[in-house]
Amino acid sequence: MELIGTVAFAVSGAITGMEKKMDIFGVAILGLTTAVGGGIIRDMLIGNTPPQTFQDPVYAVISIVTAIIVFYLAGRRKNSMSPHLWDILLLVMDTLGLGIFTVVGVNTGIRQGYMDNVFLLVFLGTITGVGGGLLRDMMASVPPYIFVKHIYACASIIGAVVCVYMNRFVGNVQAMVVSSIVVVLIRYLAAHYRWNLPRLSPHE
Repeated sequence: MELIGTVAFAVSGAITGMEKKMDIFGVAILGLTTAVGGGIIRDMLIGNTPPQTFQDPVYAVISIVTAIIVFYLAGRRKNSMSPHLWDILLLVMDTLGLGIFTVVGVNTGIRQGYMDNVFLLVFLGTITGVGGGLLRDMMASVPPYIFVKHIYACASIIGAVVCVYMNRFVGNVQAMVVSSIVVVLIRYLAAHYRWNLPRLSPHE
């Protein structure tokens, strides 16, 4: 699951970098940041230092390679894909990565012995899911995705809560799979029906 999530987030980071007209180095760094940024924040919060990314760099390498591949594939197909298709691909990859890394964050907290601290586990799941994308958007100088696009962080929070409580009644693997599906389903429905949290316009 971590491998799939890493590739998905690396693709979304690479797409954002290309949309901002970054060169191949910038695209690779944005793909790397999106894929491992949330995990680094999570590990620092729970004192798992150096973060897992630096202890086992395989996921960092995979994310960089993925971003470079996307860069070259996009260069070949730059005239055959409309901006709308790029937006759909970004949505799919971001949603897939969000679902997987949310439950990975919860599972990491459980492995570290925090099974009874529900609030911490939910926070770890959420920050692992949204942290990389938040760093990506800040580096790309765009409004953070989690604050403006449909239901995003809330989907991660709900998935983390489901994962925490399912772990107490069913196996860990089942909890992670079901919770990931919950996050993906909420994001899909939010995008399809254009669900958004309430917001005020300036004159209001």
